[in-house]
Amino acid sequence: MKKISIIIPAYNEEESLPMLYERLNKLMNEIKNYEFEVLFVNDGSKDNTIQIIKELRKKDERICYVDFSRNFGKEVAMIAGLDYTKGDCVIFMDADLQDPPELIPELVKYWEEGYDDVYARRSSRKGETWLKKFTSTMYYRVLQSLTRIPIQKDTGDFRLLDKRCVNALKKLRESQRCSKSMFSWIGYNKKEVLYDRDPRIAGSTKWNYRRLIDLAIDGITSFTTSPLRISTYLSIPTFLVLFVYFVYVVIKSFVVNMPIQAYQAIILLILFFSGIQILLFGIIGEYLGRIFNETKNRPLYFVNEYNGEKEMNE
Repeated sequence: MKKISIIIPAYNEEESLPMLYERLNKLMNEIKNYEFEVLFVNDGSKDNTIQIIKELRKKDERICYVDFSRNFGKEVAMIAGLDYTKGDCVIFMDADLQDPPELIPELVKYWEEGYDDVYARRSSRKGETWLKKFTSTMYYRVLQSLTRIPIQKDTGDFRLLDKRCVNALKKLRESQRCSKSMFSWIGYNKKEVLYDRDPRIAGSTKWNYRRLIDLAIDGITSFTTSPLRISTYLSIPTFLVLFVYFVYVVIKSFVVNMPIQAYQAIILLILFFSGIQILLFGIIGEYLGRIFNETKNRPLYFVNEYNGEKEMNE
């Protein structure tokens, strides 16, 4: 009998866990042809999340958990889930029930038809502001314009991955992670499933705009080196403008006999080139920072315990 592992990163989700388990338990009991494993990755929660997960495991052995030593972030929690999972396929979903568990049978159906990556695309996003939807759309457009690899738009982490996708992702151990980009980068046979994304069932989102901007920067800089070419793209029109401006100054000085104020031209040129330099230094700094983090070669995470057993870091 095939085994399906459901990986759920959790950070301060004590309010939603009972309702999440209720719907998952009903679903797992209705599907008789598979074994299930629900693997929670507790990402250093400050509330009673881990205690609730432990209580769920006492009454249901299908519930498993990895408890981090501290908060390492959702991206790291996802790779940790892949490291500890035991299923023939895995399903990523959020703990806040914005990803409906009732969609899992459809994901499994396409997996059985031979698809390796069955991803759920949001046809609607209830409970989200117009600004968040707009910025999300623009992010995917920018990311797609910077790479030749197809990007799944309006698609989050809610998806089913075959074992060979799991093995491929486990080989990608970089510290600056963006799973959405990695899902596209590894390739394999993909299938889209549309669904309506529900609002959070309880609690509040952990993704404020600052964290979303950080995620967007990580997604772009970890997925493509195209921003480094901005210096080349900017240098060509810049020199053309300077050449035209130089010709204009020379011709005007001869024809009109009206000299241009030198300090005005100097100030404008200084501001123009200073802005370009600051932009380019910022881009280079982002990549240098990522090189610095990668060269330290630190472990991605440390585990406090796995299913009640203390982890020894050797």
